[in-house]
Amino acid sequence: MGIKIVIEEPSPGEEDHLIVKCRNLSPEIMRLINALKTRDDSLIAYVDSEIHRISRADVFYIETVDNKTFLYCKQNVYESRQKLYELEEALAEGDFLRVSKSVIVNLSKIKSLAPALSGRLEAKLANNEKVIISRQYVPALKKSLGI
Repeated sequence: MGIKIVIEEPSPGEEDHLIVKCRNLSPEIMRLINALKTRDDSLIAYVDSEIHRISRADVFYIETVDNKTFLYCKQNVYESRQKLYELEEALAEGDFLRVSKSVIVNLSKIKSLAPALSGRLEAKLANNEKVIISRQYVPALKKSLGI
């Protein structure tokens, strides 16, 4: 039996809310509930001592260099206090994918892919920056992009 989805407009003055009716809380339903509860579109990042809220959609890629993590946007670069693996977990439900030991890329920002040396790929992003996809991450990238 499939899942029935019902969308109703709340009554005037009533808050938006979500009701889940299920016989058992499967891991898939729990993941969906957790994703909805924790879904925040922004990441906290820093430029010197200034704190910035960066929309996930504005991030082209994330890279760790010398134990520091940076968020690369169209024009600006921000530092994150989170480790790369923490950002990978936080962004797992979106368009972000780990493509090397030190880089996570926003799949929606990839303009083109080209072969590189040793079975790697080179991704050209919408801001014309290039990111190398390590050989061991190529199958996951192809699966995510449906190629």
